[in-house]
Amino acid sequence: MPSRNFLFCSLDAALCGDLAWQVGREGHDVKYYVEHDVDRDIADGFVEKVDDWRAEVDWADVVVFDDIWVGDEVGTGALAEKLRADGHAVVGGTPATDRLEEDRGYAMSVLEEAGIETVEHREFTNFDDAIEHVRSNPAPYVVKPLGEVQNVKRLVYVGRERDGSDVVDVLEAYESAWGHRMKGFQLQRRIDGVEVAVCGFFDGSEFVDPINFNFEHKKLFPGNVGPSTGEMGTAMFWAGRNRLFEETLGKLEDWLAAEGYVGSIDLNCIATDEGVYPLEFTPRFGYPTIALQEESLLSGSGGFLFDLAHGRRPEPTVHRGFQVAVRVVLPPFPFDDQKTYDESSRNAALVFDTEDGRPPEGVHIEDAKRVTPDGKPTADVDGEWRVAGETGMPLVVTGMGETMGAAREQCYGRVEDVLVPNLYYRDDIGERWIDGEGDRLHAWGYLGPQ
Repeated sequence: MPSRNFLFCSLDAALCGDLAWQVGREGHDVKYYVEHDVDRDIADGFVEKVDDWRAEVDWADVVVFDDIWVGDEVGTGALAEKLRADGHAVVGGTPATDRLEEDRGYAMSVLEEAGIETVEHREFTNFDDAIEHVRSNPAPYVVKPLGEVQNVKRLVYVGRERDGSDVVDVLEAYESAWGHRMKGFQLQRRIDGVEVAVCGFFDGSEFVDPINFNFEHKKLFPGNVGPSTGEMGTAMFWAGRNRLFEETLGKLEDWLAAEGYVGSIDLNCIATDEGVYPLEFTPRFGYPTIALQEESLLSGSGGFLFDLAHGRRPEPTVHRGFQVAVRVVLPPFPFDDQKTYDESSRNAALVFDTEDGRPPEGVHIEDAKRVTPDGKPTADVDGEWRVAGETGMPLVVTGMGETMGAAREQCYGRVEDVLVPNLYYRDDIGERWIDGEGDRLHAWGYLGPQ
């Protein structure tokens, strides 16, 4: 397609640098705005940076927002809605779709009004009331904070004890440590099954075929243990409008069309032999999922985003096998410890064990920059790759294959070429599918037509 102008906007954490870089490599003109000072150097040298995104709106053929947050407030949906009303093509949400992520109770009401069965849940603003509820209704629960603090992913707690006693202990600890920041939280009854996310790209009127199905790995350590993180890796595949889609996200097609939503929307669910139960929305790009999606969009990301934002019913060509992404991280991730970050990770060199020293295929940037030896940003492909930002999430490495095992093999072969002191990552991304999750979803009939 002809070269287009893309403006990418990070008004909270800098999240879409890799997508902007990919679109630029496809021959489009790209500008990237990062709001927060601590993230300002992310993607330096990979894309052109600007200091005022509003001044570039008229230049852009497409404006892309990467999150729902503007600092500590929800708000990119309102910005996107206003820009669309002014005649601009925007990938972004609306105030109502932003609320799907920020307000879990509202999200459940939208699902229920669409005829989708939800897991038993209740909202609380008082810790004592929640503790009394668990003691009066003993069962395993999941604790999910509401509002801005929900971005501290390690605060999500999945109860293990059948009487809920561990949940009571966690709520008491949270009241002491986080009570001043938690405006509320939701208790969901825990359901055992296969956790799977149904992800669709919406063009303002309808979902784009095919649909993306992905499996998140949020715990820090292999075996799904340790603190929760935003994400340590993702396994996924693309497929048609099967039963899993039609019984969940597909039922929201009319609602999203009425909102005029444009972009990626993900509904994380628990599938069982009795039914599928939605847990939470991601009405924006997922991370690191978007890196894996762009890798498997064989027809290109720029043209896809342009058609999506202009309501031109994209018809992407995608990789039809399986895909795996691994997030490579550094200390102190997922925690905040300025001293540890300064000593172990800040500005660390990202080195690759390849013949020419350049990154292998399938390596995507998160908190990284490309600089000259004296630290200045450079677009030279031979520039040094270094850690940027403050969080210790420099890279995502991906792989694809006809089977999940083949995708894992390619991905982890590439990870071995990343030479960074103190790096760590999960080595089991995709194993759950191989160990039986895929068989269970097939046996329950979710991956066939409705």
